[in-house]
Amino acid sequence: MANTIYLIRHGQTSGDVEDRYGGDYDDSLSDEGRRQAVELAEALSGRGIKMIFCSPLARAQETAQIVNNELNVTVETIPELKERNQYGILTGIVKAEAKEKYPEVVQEVKDYKNTIEAAESYEDFKKRVVAAFEQVRGSGKEAVAVITHGGQIRTIFREILNFGEIDVSDCAFAVLEGAGNAFEVRELKGITSRTD
Repeated sequence: MANTIYLIRHGQTSGDVEDRYGGDYDDSLSDEGRRQAVELAEALSGRGIKMIFCSPLARAQETAQIVNNELNVTVETIPELKERNQYGILTGIVKAEAKEKYPEVVQEVKDYKNTIEAAESYEDFKKRVVAAFEQVRGSGKEAVAVITHGGQIRTIFREILNFGEIDVSDCAFAVLEGAGNAFEVRELKGITSRTD
């Protein structure tokens, strides 16, 4: 059982810079994202992390690589840690262009519970998030890092930790401490409770 889980979001991406709909759009880190990942690696150094679990998407893999230059541990890719395809037909499109072409769909995706054309439903995503979290918990390592996405982290906080809605910035992390079957949030960096 993993007793300490570092839940981490990847760094800024080229899609963020270009203001595209992300989700499972497979973009790379921007120069700023790489700089953020180096800072993250320094912040995680010396914390006793024994393993990194990672999403298969390029931005998470690149973040994990940079972090692991500092930690030098085993990195395991878990397909279920991939971001949700929430945006369906909007995936990868610049937001201003999407607003012109698909105004109704743009409105619809504002609610994470909606499933638009060619997207993954929230219920299916939630099952995947819970399965991935259980796999990480069962790793047998005392302290592990999970490098994933904002959607995954928000869903863990909402559905597993019963913490409510949060905002997650680039390379943000939460430190979760296990106590039996429950987890407590011990530290937050770049993650804030949403008040709206």
